[in-house]
Amino acid sequence: MEVIRKKQTEDDQRSNLVWLDMEMSGLNPNTCRILEIAVIVTDKNLDPLDEGKEFVLKQADYFLDKMDDWNKTTHKKSGLIEKVKQSSFSENMVEETLLKYLETFVPAKISPLCGNSIHQDRRFLRLYMPKLDAYFSYRNIDVSTVKELCKRWKPKTVKNFTKKGAHTAMADTVESIGELKFYRKNFFMDG
Repeated sequence: MEVIRKKQTEDDQRSNLVWLDMEMSGLNPNTCRILEIAVIVTDKNLDPLDEGKEFVLKQADYFLDKMDDWNKTTHKKSGLIEKVKQSSFSENMVEETLLKYLETFVPAKISPLCGNSIHQDRRFLRLYMPKLDAYFSYRNIDVSTVKELCKRWKPKTVKNFTKKGAHTAMADTVESIGELKFYRKNFFMDG
């Protein structure tokens, strides 16, 4: 991931975008927990402003044991289950750290939350990191919406973008930014 380091004006900061991805123990925020979270801030042109932040959260074995087969297999393969067991980061610690991080790049209530199927991540944020959720605008930039439209309108072009599907929060965040760059170039921009 190439990082653009430049001095930003207040107007620049107001156009920055916050990208987020999480790995969870399942899809239901009422019974599952956040295992891993990554955040990257880009400028309006989708260029990352730094390397971003990522954390693996400590969760009780109960939540790991209750995962379905897909989550157990995927998170074991990536090493996430063992990292969760070794982690000392609580949801509150991570939330406070990410809020301080974001304050250096974008004012509160300005950036939409960006990512793939970001509404799902937002459901978990509302429940487990409500201050972080409140830092964002109520709007979302959901790359999966763009993907679904492009699959219907230009299916041959969409096939030119392939995802690695690493299922780690940082890799998925970087991939989401790259995917929107692909759609911008191939669907939204002239020539």
